[in-house]
Amino acid sequence: MTMTKTTDKPLHHQRMLVGISGGIAAYKGAELVRLLKQAGAEVRVVMTDAAKAFITPMTLQALSGHPVHDSLWDLQAEAAMGHIELAKWADHVIVAPATADILAKFAHGLADDLLSTLILATTASIWVAPAMNQQMWQAQATQANVMLLKQRGVHVIEPAEGEQACGDVGPGRLPEPAAIVAALTQRKPTTLFNGRHVVITAGPTQEALDPVRFITNHSSGKMGYALASAAQAMGARVTLISGPTALCAPAGVHCIRVDTAEAMLAACLQAMPCHVFIAAAAVADYRPAHKGTQKLPKQGQSWSLDLVPNPDILASICRLPQKPYCVGFAAQTEDLLEKAREKLNNKGADVIIANLVGPNLGFQVDENQVTLVKAHEVEALPMMSKIKLASVILEKIAKDAT
Repeated sequence: MTMTKTTDKPLHHQRMLVGISGGIAAYKGAELVRLLKQAGAEVRVVMTDAAKAFITPMTLQALSGHPVHDSLWDLQAEAAMGHIELAKWADHVIVAPATADILAKFAHGLADDLLSTLILATTASIWVAPAMNQQMWQAQATQANVMLLKQRGVHVIEPAEGEQACGDVGPGRLPEPAAIVAALTQRKPTTLFNGRHVVITAGPTQEALDPVRFITNHSSGKMGYALASAAQAMGARVTLISGPTALCAPAGVHCIRVDTAEAMLAACLQAMPCHVFIAAAAVADYRPAHKGTQKLPKQGQSWSLDLVPNPDILASICRLPQKPYCVGFAAQTEDLLEKAREKLNNKGADVIIANLVGPNLGFQVDENQVTLVKAHEVEALPMMSKIKLASVILEKIAKDAT
């Protein structure tokens, strides 16, 4: 199959001003700038003094390709009223992370640094991605400030839940940069999945040999998480059943974390019924017949494993009496369409999304090229970001999954 790269850039020529305030999540600003550039945006960065304690301006300058702005008192910039020029330049302002302090400044019109002054001076659309300790996020003062900002038309990207740097667990984590970009590129929120329950599997599974070793694969979970984020943005109630990944659950998505194929199947069955089931996880086909209770010692120069088949999650869901609209993924290294058609027929799925995997293809990358295979239709999509691809796939699914 010929791999062609699309020129599709969801933020093509958009001027994006990225504000970074002083929280531990400031380090994610580097990845956010990189992804915004990849999406076609022209990026400038503004940092607070506190943000510079967590990430250096040099890093962000290298990634954005422009000097970082960090002071109202830059004499060279202020000769041309630099803060006003920046405010007029931007099409969109995204502040990530937005700390409790910076949210309070925005809400009450304080302007004692460059970033808070820009917010007052701009007519661009303003987005904030809050990140802070879970108790600070749930505090009445913070929630009142967030409500006030929403009433004024500020777009709030809700924080994710999970373990925090301080050791607490709860809402307040900065969403992954890919999820922030997905929110920014979802310019026209749709209601294609309003009232529908969508269950999505994502990531790899791990099949233990003993308490130390396990069998797994290279799946990062990025495609499944992108689908979950896009489905939630389209109005769905989303259950994401995830194998072990380094990703945070998208805001507003119910995430169930599992390790093994058997646990993933049990979680899928527990989540039923649903309207749409998307099996994006790279599930291990086999597991060790016997799991050691202690670390297995070396046994000479060779070691044979006795493997048994894992349950087939997609086929199991397709056989349910109340079968949802079922979407499977087929990651192949060769004979892509033939094997996708075989999987479509054997599993009883409604559509198979087929993609080649290998070096810089499929796993661990931010872009993908797939082919949708149905009983009487084959549609090849161009190479695009997984964030954009998720929305395209869901729009096509929505036409059939009535």
